[in-house]
Amino acid sequence: MTDATDHHPDDVSRASRYGLILFFVYLALYAGFMGISAFKPQLMAIRPFGGVNLAIWYGMVLIVAPLLLSAVYLVLCRRRDRA
Repeated sequence: MTDATDHHPDDVSRASRYGLILFFVYLALYAGFMGISAFKPQLMAIRPFGGVNLAIWYGMVLIVAPLLLSAVYLVLCRRRDRA
């Protein structure tokens, strides 16, 4: 039986790789928001759903996305039982 401080190099490597991939997914979302805000601000004024403008919708996505990405990270990095 292993304890919680027993870190396997393969597990750490896999977790780091997943963390970087998910970080870049969020970075792309954020860069998209900043790009639209900087270069096409008129797009942020459109109202795609429920009378709420795109800036608000995109901002909400930027708030919820890290929560979802962290859940994905936890599932991906779940420690697998070792024989």
